[in-house]
Amino acid sequence: MSKIGFIGVGLMGAAMAGRLIDQGHSLTILGNRSRERITALVERGAVEASNACELARESDIVMLCMGTSQQVEGRMNGDAGVIAGLKPGAVVIDFGTSLPASTRTLGDAVEKAGGHYLDAPLGRTPAHAVDGLLNIMCAGNEDAYNKVLPVLQDVGENVFHLGALGSGHTVKLINNFFGMTVANAMCEAFAMADVQGVDRKALYDVMSAGPLHSGMMDLVKGYGVDGDPTQLAFAIKNASKDVGYYSKMAEQAGVKSIMSPAPLSALQDADAAGKGDQMVSQMVDYYSDKLKA
Repeated sequence: MSKIGFIGVGLMGAAMAGRLIDQGHSLTILGNRSRERITALVERGAVEASNACELARESDIVMLCMGTSQQVEGRMNGDAGVIAGLKPGAVVIDFGTSLPASTRTLGDAVEKAGGHYLDAPLGRTPAHAVDGLLNIMCAGNEDAYNKVLPVLQDVGENVFHLGALGSGHTVKLINNFFGMTVANAMCEAFAMADVQGVDRKALYDVMSAGPLHSGMMDLVKGYGVDGDPTQLAFAIKNASKDVGYYSKMAEQAGVKSIMSPAPLSALQDADAAGKGDQMVSQMVDYYSDKLKA
């Protein structure tokens, strides 16, 4: 079993770390705010590190599951960072949703330190992570990927290798841009049905009977019709971040996204209005309020 260092034990990270312990791996962990989750993992056999450098010295594989590129860079760089303590031949895996340009820059620094860097953003939920059923969009050095593939398969049901470093984050951002655009369109559709005096369930029944039907439509319907926001367990603030990263990725490539400004503006506005911790399907209420104003 591999000696693994795991940084970031929020909802997803804690679920993944627990799964790795279940599979027999030796785990060193580092968190920020989640003392309850850290304590629970330590009680199951994990060892808590004092900083990322110490964690890297103890690990053959270093995994990060964090919210932003800035947070990843903060744990990777500096005297107390992962790169400073990296073992020769170690593999670092970023499971978060980061900017591809940041990923490639960190990859260069890790290679210079004698290791390999992979981006491996995730699909599905913490509940899937508990049972090792995540979708993993991995990219980077193929030899390094093959080296850690058995461990990735311990936490993922579907593991993809997508090519050069940064490709995983690119695919994830495109995926999330598309998903959040569809979700916002469906939220406004339900709100517009209210304005026009049409029953939301009737609208859904017609739309879902044709080629527009999708899983995302059903997830938004979970709140818009059934009143259950947890079917789409993705916070507005996280959706805003991801669509913002998509837009920035386009700009860094020298182009400008045509479609993303509308959902990005709505998500940012809802977040600024204090709705950031609500689920994306609850954007139905945001659009209802805007259409009534």
